[in-house]
Amino acid sequence: MKEKNSQLTPLELEIMDVLWETGEANVQTVKQNLKRELAYTTVQTMLNILLEKEKVERTLVDRAYFYNPIVSRSQVVKSTVGDLIERLFGGSAESLVMNLVETKQLTPEKLAKLNEMIAEAKEQEND
Repeated sequence: MKEKNSQLTPLELEIMDVLWETGEANVQTVKQNLKRELAYTTVQTMLNILLEKEKVERTLVDRAYFYNPIVSRSQVVKSTVGDLIERLFGGSAESLVMNLVETKQLTPEKLAKLNEMIAEAKEQEND
């Protein structure tokens, strides 16, 4: 069995995106809502992997399983970003931000917005 907190692969994330948008869904509904064509059995396999990873739960209704996400998008984002910071930047969020600035991923407008967010966070800390 896979570790329940393991990170999502790109395909697993695509499937989770469908479930976050549609809510509870069977394999056919997930397959139809994906942005790319996949075989029914591939979608079914991926949903079973997500079940093993404890990212979804399933319920048997008549003869079909319905899958429901049990982790939120924000939980996955937080975990993935934390893992990225740990693996690539030695646990330093500052290094991540500096890399974004150096590689011009943060435009002056985005930096201004980031500064506003930092100022708001400081104000909330002082309250």
